[in-house]
Amino acid sequence: MMVIFTEKIKEKAISLGFHKVGIASATSQEKSSKYLAEWLNLGYHAEMAWMNNPKRFEIKQSLTEVESVICVALNYYTPHQHSENPEDGKISRYGWGRDYHKIMHKKLKTFSRWLEEQQEGVKTKYYADTGPIQDKVWASQSGLGWIAKNGNLITREYGSWVFLGEILTNLKLSPDQPHTNHCGTCTRCLDACPTQAIVKPFVVDANKCIAYHTIENRAETLPENITVNLNNWIAGCDICQDVCPWNQRFAKETDIADFQPYPDNIAPKLTDLAQLSPEDWDNRFRGSALRRIKPYMWRRNANSAKNNAKITIDN
Repeated sequence: MMVIFTEKIKEKAISLGFHKVGIASATSQEKSSKYLAEWLNLGYHAEMAWMNNPKRFEIKQSLTEVESVICVALNYYTPHQHSENPEDGKISRYGWGRDYHKIMHKKLKTFSRWLEEQQEGVKTKYYADTGPIQDKVWASQSGLGWIAKNGNLITREYGSWVFLGEILTNLKLSPDQPHTNHCGTCTRCLDACPTQAIVKPFVVDANKCIAYHTIENRAETLPENITVNLNNWIAGCDICQDVCPWNQRFAKETDIADFQPYPDNIAPKLTDLAQLSPEDWDNRFRGSALRRIKPYMWRRNANSAKNNAKITIDN
């Protein structure tokens, strides 16, 4: 009966538009929690204090009765390419279109309500990169993919161009087998990172990461080692994903129209963003995950990239 109901749940997930679904048993997190603690002790989380939330070490602190974690993925890849014009900024693909949190949450909310209607007493709690749980660990445990040497989750079907979501539930479901790792001896992501942020396979130091500094770093200025290696990245960085053989071979265009790029996000002008006002920011990034980057940060990032590229703007 449990197997039949599990398959029914997976069919429902696909019918709601999720591209992948898998189930993990909410068992001990001892191994992943030990890894997380070691990473935190090394200070590799930089200023992201929220990574040290106690709930991240034990999923039952998020839902006491949790028995299963239903993991889902949405493919967000579009085939557009970043501009190499020195006057254009580069924005990570994840932020090109509509805010993925909104899209994922809407689907997860519908999915959760459906689950709760299946039988009395069902409890759920859902997240999409918004809760204190280890998204990639659970996605790997549920068989969606494996955690790569660059820290991203890679799927066989879509590479690492996927957004992840989870539903915690007190339903005891039939779990999938954890995914095996298929990075092999490849080191392309480590070799390509201009700041050596991937300090060793599977370990990323946020203090050296361009994506961290352009999105999460709230300081008035960027560190020198980041500035000189920006290469016009002003919102995230896709280098370690762009060079990945799995992405080069298996990336396929998403069928979700909301993930198609807003025109201003593919090749934004550094001169425009270097002078971005709060009003322009509000209009330009409404409904976008890029709102996490505040106006002064856009100006900081764009000016850093512009100055590094030796572009002169007319004042």
